[in-house]
Amino acid sequence: MRLLIADDHQLLRDTLSSYLGQEKDIEIVTVGDIEQARDTMRSAPGFDLVLLDYAMPGMEALTGLRMILADEGAPPVALISGLAPRDVVEQAFRMGVRGFLHKSMPATSLLNAIRFMLMGERFIPVDFIVREAAIPDGAPANLAESPAGVALSKRELQVLAALSNGRTNKEIAREIGLSEATVKLHVKTLYRRLGVSNRTQAAIVARNRNLV
Repeated sequence: MRLLIADDHQLLRDTLSSYLGQEKDIEIVTVGDIEQARDTMRSAPGFDLVLLDYAMPGMEALTGLRMILADEGAPPVALISGLAPRDVVEQAFRMGVRGFLHKSMPATSLLNAIRFMLMGERFIPVDFIVREAAIPDGAPANLAESPAGVALSKRELQVLAALSNGRTNKEIAREIGLSEATVKLHVKTLYRRLGVSNRTQAAIVARNRNLV
């Protein structure tokens, strides 16, 4: 899998490259600004994911993101930042980003989130849940707001339904067509969003709130 990291801070690029480069199945390429990112994607296409620093030169709020997403054959893109306000993150999701990573995330959480997105899933931090009302029809974020006011994706609702029926992670993975690791990430996210700590509580909350 090929990952492009675009950030104007050399230290961050080196740190991420060094840490993620320990993963034998991930190839890392780093650049320092938006134009270098676009040039690299044109000259060496085939990236599975691009991490864009929200505040780096050339981004101009989300203008740089818009340009990259508009490029022919653009790969999936995720924002990484320590500054982006909630409304900017929500706008980025409406534009079609794969996820948002906060620079304060622990290294292991960052790696898990990147792998989650490399599997084709969307990574949405619990603090930046995007409501259905803010997303136009056909937008790629594909979220649905439950009667309880908790925004869950269709995939999360599938996992929650299977979990509530007593399925194990392995059974859910086989039933839905995901890897077991991806299912585990979905379950962990569901726990946070529902405010529970185990499968039994999740099933009870899901039924009480008419989520399944």
